[in-house]
Amino acid sequence: MLSHKARYALRALVELAREGEGAQLTSGEIALRADAPRKFLEAILLELARRGLIVSRRGKFGGYALARDAGAVSFAEVIRIIDGPLALAPCVSKTAFRKCDDCPDLDTCALREALRQARDATADVLEGYSLAAAASLGGGVDGPLEPA
Repeated sequence: MLSHKARYALRALVELAREGEGAQLTSGEIALRADAPRKFLEAILLELARRGLIVSRRGKFGGYALARDAGAVSFAEVIRIIDGPLALAPCVSKTAFRKCDDCPDLDTCALREALRQARDATADVLEGYSLAAAASLGGGVDGPLEPA
């Protein structure tokens, strides 16, 4: 399940994408547009800045802006930064693989193939969906996945 933190991160980034290349918004403007608690969002924005997705500028005319083109930032990348791997179990994760604690044998696990397919399908959708695609929608991040 997508955490509130990841949902707010996506909403904030989509709002920055809607502003266009090079445009910036203050944390207050982003919080209002993304319908996110400002203090919580500020911590998320700092994390996104540390990870290179956004840049922050201090001062009277400061704010946040996307560090890369919105079309080059996938939902999967953002979710991995905030929530970690997309996989439902660690034994099918590409980025954080480990054997499940209660699994006697990876090769005979009855669950692993279904979980791998779920990971692949989820990754395919989220890797193929960018901030630019979401920004082109009339609604927010909670709207349909296909651009109108």
